[in-house]
Amino acid sequence: MLKIKVLGSGCYNCYVLEQTVAGALEILMGEDDSIQATMQHVEDPMEIAQYPILFTPGLVVNEKLVCAGRIPKEEEIIEWLRAGLERQAVS
Repeated sequence: MLKIKVLGSGCYNCYVLEQTVAGALEILMGEDDSIQATMQHVEDPMEIAQYPILFTPGLVVNEKLVCAGRIPKEEEIIEWLRAGLERQAVS
């Protein structure tokens, strides 16, 4: 199961990232309906501080920070999600 977190205080960019991740996840699940995922928007500054992030929004996949301080393209997010799935399959 993919565990996805969007890190940010709730600003406009955080919500744009959340919607972009949802779109990427929908594409992946369209390719393979057995994929399971959870997505959480983390707004608590103390919890965000647990990650090596200087600027929000941030994106965490399976507890690994993959992007911070910008809104990545949907294609990038799909690649990070696929990598997260591959790491799960190996372990």
